Amino acid sequence: MAYTGRELIASRCAKFFSDGDFVNLGIGVPLMCVNYLPEGVHLWLEAEVGIVGCGATPKWQDWDLDLADAGGQPTSIIPGGAVVQHDKSFGFSRGGHIDATVLGTLQVDQEGNIANWKIPGKLVPGMGGAMDLCAGVKKIIVATDHCEKSGKSKILKKCTLPLTGSKCVTDIVTERCYFKVTPDGLVLQELAPGYSVDDIRACTDADFTVAADLGVMT
Repeated sequence: MAYTGRELIASRCAKFFSDGDFVNLGIGVPLMCVNYLPEGVHLWLEAEVGIVGCGATPKWQDWDLDLADAGGQPTSIIPGGAVVQHDKSFGFSRGGHIDATVLGTLQVDQEGNIANWKIPGKLVPGMGGAMDLCAGVKKIIVATDHCEKSGKSKILKKCTLPLTGSKCVTDIVTERCYFKVTPDGLVLQELAPGYSVDDIRACTDADFTVAADLGVMT
């Protein structure tokens, strides 16, 4: 099956995981990643609210009112999973125990900076656990639409909004391409079907180089 749009983003992000990884998934597109895991890959999903081993989303009639994910949506716990104290949950993030996280964003830039929690002058619920994840997780994958609804690039030379994390992002996946973040800047690794390198240059504010083995997102 050929995926497009947000399904393509989620399915490509799912390829970063290995069986047994301890993973935190942000709200929205990141949570969709569990629907596209490669065969044989099973994750331990952590929610900042204090769950290790989040399972499938239950039907409303089967929802345990005491079990909700970080977005307030109903969840379940897999065999072997556990409910832990809030401070211990954040200790997983801050202590470097989580293998990977997938986060949505407002902006991300060519230095690996991410801004995903605040627009000055607008009321926001807060940063949640994103700052802790950015400070303590080994692999930070940004899953985002390539451009804002206005058409303005979300992948910038330099973020202009308040930062969530500094020089921490390792990978950026959009519905148009996949960039790897390196010490020398962004490297275009894969193109979504139907897009060319020139298309990506035209819609991206950030500078980037093109990998010699440029691939196709599948």
